[in-house]
Amino acid sequence: MKDLKGKLLSIVGKDLAEIEVALTDNLNPYLEIVSDIAKHILFAGGKRLRPLLMVLSARICGYKGGYDKIFSTIFEYLHAATLLHDDVVDGAKLRRGKPVANSIWKNSTVVLTGDFLLARGLSIAAATKKPSIIKIVAEITENMSQGEIEQLLRKGDINITEEEYRKIIWRKTAVLFQGACRISARLANTSKREENAVSSYGYNLGMAFQMIDDLLDYTLDTKALGKGVGVDLKEGKVTLPVIHALKEADLKDRLRMEAIIKNKKFSIPKFKLLIELLKEYGGISYAEQCAKDHIKQAKESLLVFKPSETRNILEYIADYTLLRKS
Repeated sequence: MKDLKGKLLSIVGKDLAEIEVALTDNLNPYLEIVSDIAKHILFAGGKRLRPLLMVLSARICGYKGGYDKIFSTIFEYLHAATLLHDDVVDGAKLRRGKPVANSIWKNSTVVLTGDFLLARGLSIAAATKKPSIIKIVAEITENMSQGEIEQLLRKGDINITEEEYRKIIWRKTAVLFQGACRISARLANTSKREENAVSSYGYNLGMAFQMIDDLLDYTLDTKALGKGVGVDLKEGKVTLPVIHALKEADLKDRLRMEAIIKNKKFSIPKFKLLIELLKEYGGISYAEQCAKDHIKQAKESLLVFKPSETRNILEYIADYTLLRKS
């Protein structure tokens, strides 16, 4: 994984540096406190994966303009906005290993800063003067909001189905990956075939990314995660490993798992027991296989394009998604 990550960073280093500059240059809030809060989340060690995907997708679609780096900031602003809102809703303590913004500033100020970032994204999209692009950005924002609402409504619900889970993670995560790739094709004025190909790549990558992210909650490495052990489960997020294991378990072990899940103050030994049960009933391996299947489909989507360095990079990103530990 270290070799793959190093290889990726060496190839896309220039793109990432230019994205970093664009994130600062295009923030432009009127109030210093908005800038401070936005920068607290924007520059806390994020991977810049979403804007990078937009830039690379535009490149593979043949985009020749100079607006790609500026436009790519939309996807980091939208992502950062949802993180600010999530931390307030979930009552989280850590984000990327740092205290959450609302532990430093008031909840209301943090929420409104998230709103500003959403609006800023739409303003940047409007500068393209392409209604279809503005519409896609608006639809992404709508779906992300609905995904978070659905997840909130199903908080702690042990009866959530895999189909319902998949719908939630598409809306809260994969739609942003998919949109970043799809819009790049519109920006490049490419064919519908290529637009569908990068859109499929983004969708499958995003689904796998969230599935792996959910699996990471069942590790005991707080330092690597940048958040507390089992924090997603304590927040009532019932994810694929749990959904599958509950379905496969016998009555005795299902009741044991349910007791741990329902107790938001479960101990480390109880959490370890839950992890063992998830492994025993195939919850961990099933979620891993589902993520692998999505990555396979993502890479197959790229076969529409001729072999190139850009296609190789997108394939490397897909491979890295399965290997990441934080």
